[in-house]
Amino acid sequence: MNVVLNWTEPEIIAAILAGEIQLYHELIRPYERSVYVMALSYMKNEAEAEDVAQEAFIRAFRKLESFRAESKFSTWLISIAINEARTRLRRQALVRMEPLDQLPDEDKSISPALLRDWREIPSQAVEREEVRNLIQLAVEQLPDIYRQVFLLRDVEELTISETAEALNVSIPSVKVRLHRARLMLQKQLAPQLRTVNRSSKRGWLPWS
Repeated sequence: MNVVLNWTEPEIIAAILAGEIQLYHELIRPYERSVYVMALSYMKNEAEAEDVAQEAFIRAFRKLESFRAESKFSTWLISIAINEARTRLRRQALVRMEPLDQLPDEDKSISPALLRDWREIPSQAVEREEVRNLIQLAVEQLPDIYRQVFLLRDVEELTISETAEALNVSIPSVKVRLHRARLMLQKQLAPQLRTVNRSSKRGWLPWS
């Protein structure tokens, strides 16, 4: 198995397709969290998210032969999880499905506002449980389409194009939604984080 650790993903995939199916977990292990996080963002229920993630891994295994490496394996895997979650939500009719490609007002211009580098916040605050909880709650309260883009882009660190591919939306839509998600989080979190961080001399809030 130590040899496997040095294998590239294409090599592992080739070995799995050649019959070494025990390597499949090695292939998906780095992406288990990402798949679960995305499933949870749709299902809003841990048990259902686990079911979606499990089904996504099974489907990916069954469809592995069709993976053409035109995108990253992680993007392909997350796309399967998203499709599985959407299918379940449609079946259950638990939520009103929102437009998947474009919001009615996405063509409108976006105010640059005072959004600075949001990405500094998680990295600087990650060691503080109180701050982490505030951020997690704020992210959970984002509307679905913004939360999903934010999680893929700023948390899972997919590229803009990978995020667009995973969500099956256009690149401009991803940019607009990401910008709005960051603005929403900034508006909600700035006052709270400023209070939490009042005792600190270092102003790690980018907009403070």
